[in-house]
Amino acid sequence: MIGIRPFAAIMLMPLMAGCKVGPNYKRPVVVTPDQYRGVAPDLSNPTGTQPFAEMQWETVFQDEALRALIKEALANNYDMQIAASRILQAQAVVGITRANQLPNVSGSGGVNYQRNAIIPNGPTLDSLSIQLNYIVDFWGKYRRATEAARAQLLATTYARYVVQTTLISDVAVAYFQLRQFDDQLDYAQKNVAADNDILRLNTIKYQGGDSAITDVYQANLLLQQSQAQVISSQQSIAQSENQISILLGRNPGPISRGLNLVDQPHLATVPTGLPSALLERRPDVRQSEEALVAANANVGVAKAAFFPQISLTGQFGAQSTALTSFLQGPATVWSLGGEVLQPLYAGGAITSAYNLAWAQRTETELIYKQTVLNAFGDVANSLVGYNQARLFRMKLEEQTNTYEETARLANVRFSGGVTSFLEVLVTQQQYFTSELALAQAWNAEMQNYVQLYQALGGGWQP
Repeated sequence: MIGIRPFAAIMLMPLMAGCKVGPNYKRPVVVTPDQYRGVAPDLSNPTGTQPFAEMQWETVFQDEALRALIKEALANNYDMQIAASRILQAQAVVGITRANQLPNVSGSGGVNYQRNAIIPNGPTLDSLSIQLNYIVDFWGKYRRATEAARAQLLATTYARYVVQTTLISDVAVAYFQLRQFDDQLDYAQKNVAADNDILRLNTIKYQGGDSAITDVYQANLLLQQSQAQVISSQQSIAQSENQISILLGRNPGPISRGLNLVDQPHLATVPTGLPSALLERRPDVRQSEEALVAANANVGVAKAAFFPQISLTGQFGAQSTALTSFLQGPATVWSLGGEVLQPLYAGGAITSAYNLAWAQRTETELIYKQTVLNAFGDVANSLVGYNQARLFRMKLEEQTNTYEETARLANVRFSGGVTSFLEVLVTQQQYFTSELALAQAWNAEMQNYVQLYQALGGGWQP
């Protein structure tokens, strides 16, 4: 029982750990606007419904084919798997760092056979001992380091959410772009069929002497224009399918389709919620703040280097010529020791390390504020982009309908011999070009819709 009390005293030494030097973290003050630019105050939550940023992606994207693609991407995308692996690494770092706060206990045992000229048949000594080494975290160096490691773990977790929201947005954007190319291919193929009929009619009229060869050439130009668009659209479709396949973590191949662009459900007026909530909703803002927490804790780690390091050692063991006599009488030994190490001169390295930690903290705080500012800018730009893209698409829709009717009347006039084929050529080209532009406008509207959802936080659960 001789060695129990000293060892108990050693085990209680962690309770002696004193303060934690260095600054305690406090969130920096950032200026948040009362309302996002681009939305009226009474329209931030127009229907009293759930804010857009809190909606899950399954609610925002209601195309079943798109939902299936997003689910597959979340399960198989390599960026997601890499992010998950980094979380496991950060968890291990926390465990390694936290271990520095605890005593280091090791055991040893051995057999020593002694023999010399004086004692030809010396004894065999059996030994067994337990050693304890402990550096008292009196100044909080290791606790600050653990605080920094935990913050880095949280930052890594938020980084995974950044990857997740970005991946969902990338898949949705690529899918809507694919549907745009599908629509353009459909328009082009229909025009190829119509232009073939026009070319055949003009050829017949030319052969019958009712029209000039220029009408045939002009009709052929219409057909060639449509055929070229078919080729271009087919190329874009294949490349878009390859892009989506890579996002899904699979080899390039065909992609299943769902609703057309014009049938995609989306909100006309988006409930944005309060700007102050963006600090909690955006995973990149949360990631940046946790990096600041870690940098702030590292200042404490650097400051603790100015103060003395207190280390304790202890040993308890036994030595005997027979195993049966272990832990009996004078065969047991124990020892305690303590050491104080105070740095006196390090060539300015400790001071420089402290200054470096503060400079890194300052930089990280500036990055955090910049991230917040960029977040508000993203929302404002996305609001303007979505609202204007929607208005532009609606106007282009009216224009396309007008061109369609103009082209129809031109064909009627030409068939009745009232006008030349040049009018048909011009109006048909205008209508075809407007059809292609309308598909682009629908895609732009949906892309801005996705970007607005991502800018507001992307629906992840904090």
